[in-house]
Amino acid sequence: MSRWLALAPLLVLLALGGLFGLYALNRNPQVQPQALVGKAAPAFSLSSLDDGAPTPIVETPGKGPVLVNFFASWCAPCEIEHPVLMSLKRRGVAITGVAYKDAPANTQAFLARLGDPFARRLIDRDGAAGIDFGVTGVPETYLIGADGIVIAKHTGPLSAAAAQSLLSRTAAD
Repeated sequence: MSRWLALAPLLVLLALGGLFGLYALNRNPQVQPQALVGKAAPAFSLSSLDDGAPTPIVETPGKGPVLVNFFASWCAPCEIEHPVLMSLKRRGVAITGVAYKDAPANTQAFLARLGDPFARRLIDRDGAAGIDFGVTGVPETYLIGADGIVIAKHTGPLSAAAAQSLLSRTAAD
């Protein structure tokens, strides 16, 4: 009897290894970070940071391409990309900022400290819009065409070169 008790941990370990192996064989490990590209942007309204009014993330089609940037005050890479966003604003690029899982007061303090590059500021408190967009982490930036179709997605902080590459897609598409 004591011999079986001594082998019990090994048997449990082998059983767990078998279960994990079977799970891995039946699971698709491919993350599709570009899954929304080429499809219509989700029709989602969020509270405006300015007055709390429900505001669509993507304005009505026909208003030209827009960048939708998911960011957060607690996100260090968001601070790294902030000067690039400010530069895009000076160039006249329309950017909608979506504060992802952030408190309005924290977002306002973040923008007051670093500057506000956004034409519209929205709050995604529970992350539901981020789920619809396929956000895997902040910052993420989506280029939405005048027709409401997602043209491109950039994951991580925007560099000047990445921003230029993203915006060059509007001329190509």
